[in-house]
Amino acid sequence: MLREAYFNDFEATTGVKIVDSSPADFGRLRAMVESGNVEYTVTEVESEDAWRAIEMNLLEPIDDKIVDRSKFPPQTLNPYLYPISTYSTVIGYSTEAFPEGGPTNWQEFWDVKAFPGPRSMRNHPIDNLEAALLADGVAPEELYPLDLDRAFAKLDEIYPHVTVWWTTGAQQAQQLIDGEAVMTTGWNSRLYAAIRKGAPIKMEFGGGVMKAAAYAIPRGAPHAEWGQKFFATMAKPENQGKYALAFGLSGPDPDHVNFVPEDVRLLLPLHPDNLKKQIWMDQEWWLKNGQSVTERWTEWMLSHN
Repeated sequence: MLREAYFNDFEATTGVKIVDSSPADFGRLRAMVESGNVEYTVTEVESEDAWRAIEMNLLEPIDDKIVDRSKFPPQTLNPYLYPISTYSTVIGYSTEAFPEGGPTNWQEFWDVKAFPGPRSMRNHPIDNLEAALLADGVAPEELYPLDLDRAFAKLDEIYPHVTVWWTTGAQQAQQLIDGEAVMTTGWNSRLYAAIRKGAPIKMEFGGGVMKAAAYAIPRGAPHAEWGQKFFATMAKPENQGKYALAFGLSGPDPDHVNFVPEDVRLLLPLHPDNLKKQIWMDQEWWLKNGQSVTERWTEWMLSHN
């Protein structure tokens, strides 16, 4: 789908062919840059690796004279990273279990009296801690730094009602279809795919936790200018619309929602009606605190077994 959304346009416009392969992991990226033997013009970088790569000066800066990022949300802007897509952890629920409508925010997800039935959540602290604090009444603008004691106390309340702690994206929609749970936390792209296939599921963006996936140009890449022009191609909202339609992932230009069918628009994280309901994950906070918080999460899970 990357080819249909972006590669074909770039090749037709520039006459330059794109050869795609699996992305470089952090160790390989660092080795390429430090040896001066950079094989990639553009590579995907995981969020945690991206911050390390920036700190170690492994990436070329984005040239805003070539790449128009003027409409991108400020939370996605970084001098060295191009935000290929925005995705969100949201609430999914079974419309068979709640034909009149299910939970629309995390406070309602926690409300087992108004919305009874088994829940499902990811077996990982990321997103769950934010959801717990929002459920406990913390204002979005006051979310970070995360109050861990308060978050885990709120998670203690929901734990008895969580029957599945999912670990893979494939589980999210399937457990709703199979009736293992009546609601779940889930990645919007996974729920989107099921909804588009007709599954009896609805997705709610209230309190959704958004984050951006990133591409970058390794420092010293021999064809870095073509990388900048590739990002310029990706920055076109009409191309982002093709990508969004295929995967349910929002491109960074909000105008991309105008290039998908009307019935798809409200399923995308950056649709204006959804954007205003959500929060952006503080990826820098998680980079600094992720390891210790994950250790605490493991201990918390063990304490309930």
